[in-house]
Amino acid sequence: MKAYTYILLCENGYYYTGSTIDLEKRLKEHWNGHGANFTKKYPPVELVYVEEHQHIGLAFKREKQLQKWSHDKKKALIEMDFERLHELAACQNATHYLNRSHINSEDKK
Repeated sequence: MKAYTYILLCENGYYYTGSTIDLEKRLKEHWNGHGANFTKKYPPVELVYVEEHQHIGLAFKREKQLQKWSHDKKKALIEMDFERLHELAACQNATHYLNRSHINSEDKK
């Protein structure tokens, strides 16, 4: 059975991410104020992204992954700006190999 992961842009400018097996029904629920608590408080303005999956387990797993992403990372996905998405996905901590410029010449010996 097909399932979907979707992102809505809400009136407060934030994204709501969800998953469902019946996208049309779920969107009607959101538009009519009967969806999630978040979309009741901040009504959706637009459906901005949809992915189709083979079953609800995969859609739900993807939903949980996307919910952890920053607003900017979700925006890059929505805009299909894969270069920006790749940049935002890179590890930013000091131990990451891209950030090793802090190693001095003594450490390189």
